Amino acid sequence: MKVSDIGEQGLLKILQRFCPSEIIGDDGAVLNVDRDRNLVVTTDVLVDNIHFSEITTSPEDAGWRAVAANLSDIAAMGASPLGITVGLALPIDTQVDWVERLYQGMSECLQKYNTPIVGGDLVRSHITTISITAFGQVYPNRCIRRHTAKIGDAIVVTGIHGASRAGLELLLNPELGETINEADKQALILAHQRPQPRLDVLPILWDVSPDSEFTVSGMDSSDGLADAVLQICRASNVGAVLELQKLEWQKILVSEALKNWLTPTQILEYTLYGGEDFELVLCLPSELAEIFVKKIGDNAAIIGKITSNPQVILRDQINKNPDQVLTLNQGFQHFNNS
Repeated sequence: MKVSDIGEQGLLKILQRFCPSEIIGDDGAVLNVDRDRNLVVTTDVLVDNIHFSEITTSPEDAGWRAVAANLSDIAAMGASPLGITVGLALPIDTQVDWVERLYQGMSECLQKYNTPIVGGDLVRSHITTISITAFGQVYPNRCIRRHTAKIGDAIVVTGIHGASRAGLELLLNPELGETINEADKQALILAHQRPQPRLDVLPILWDVSPDSEFTVSGMDSSDGLADAVLQICRASNVGAVLELQKLEWQKILVSEALKNWLTPTQILEYTLYGGEDFELVLCLPSELAEIFVKKIGDNAAIIGKITSNPQVILRDQINKNPDQVLTLNQGFQHFNNS
């Protein structure tokens, strides 16, 4: 059955099953926001054959990734999610089952964070496009911004960077997986298809110093680890030094899965520029950063510090390699010709 067979109202009737009945039905959603918190709003657009494809992503995975991208932005602001709206542009020959499976994937991700779908829109299009707007709330003194990094701050990253890019390569080139054991291969593929927004680390972050007035600067690493550091530094009018040996922490955790088909240089490139890992890059005072990382355990590390030099430099602490200046041009940019 295609969407053209049941029309807009028929499809809406199906999709309303994924939404709270007390919210859906009016021209807009009404969400309760605590009086002592600020509202956070973010939007992401995913386009067929740019952000997902039938080769690498099932409908359920496309739905999960679309939601995870938005919830990651909510986490990057230090906020907790309230709800999302979904704008869906579909060709008329789209299978209804595909749309239902897409929403099932969305719901699976949202259920982890008790977050509802509170509205949206359906339109006809030649290209499948998913546009999600997420709403969250945050205490004003806990809002994470890009422009508040301070000289001397430690740079902390959560999770693994490069795993999503590696998973994508395995999906596009299955023959690459012949030298990788099945468990490692599936872990890398899952990192691409089912990324986990890092809402889980926020309570730990605030627990580090609940009575402190310190500010946390940061953003998520959806466009790559290097991109996140560069964006923070540009917004804060500072620079940074990233230590190559501390980035080895990233490479060690994935090297067993990657070493048979990627060189150390390629692994470093995936770590810095792979993108779509949806982890957090945070800048905070060194002593608090150390406590924070210790509480998280093996799933976070300090990889550098904020400096007064406006450049972002990758430095080899044992002087085997010269300093490398990182730039935004080295990562993914939507409107490049390449």
